[in-house]
Amino acid sequence: MLGEDSGLEIDGLGGRPGLHSSRSAAGDEVGWALRELEGVHGDARRARYVSELVALSPDGTQVRGTGTLAGRIAEAPSGAGGFGFDPVFVPEGEEQTVGELGDEWKAQHSHRANAARALLRALGETG
Repeated sequence: MLGEDSGLEIDGLGGRPGLHSSRSAAGDEVGWALRELEGVHGDARRARYVSELVALSPDGTQVRGTGTLAGRIAEAPSGAGGFGFDPVFVPEGEEQTVGELGDEWKAQHSHRANAARALLRALGETG
């Protein structure tokens, strides 16, 4: 069995929304983030996507893989790709939002892709 949960942690919001990302924003992730960060600038806009994958074997053994994608929340949305917070999330080392970078970039660099690679490494170490 395999399970996954993800969230966005924003420094200026004390790590919120975290695991409650989709529930906090109620389908308006971009609007929610921009409203919550109104008047907030600089390092307080740093953020990270975090994904945790857990594989559970029939005997109950758990193997975990955690992936992150660090960046910042932009002042305004840009790009139509992705979903959720992607139009306002600018990854470290990039000038564009995930919404602008596109699905191919996201498939290689996202927090979920990083978690999958970590889980595969962990499974290799246990197997």
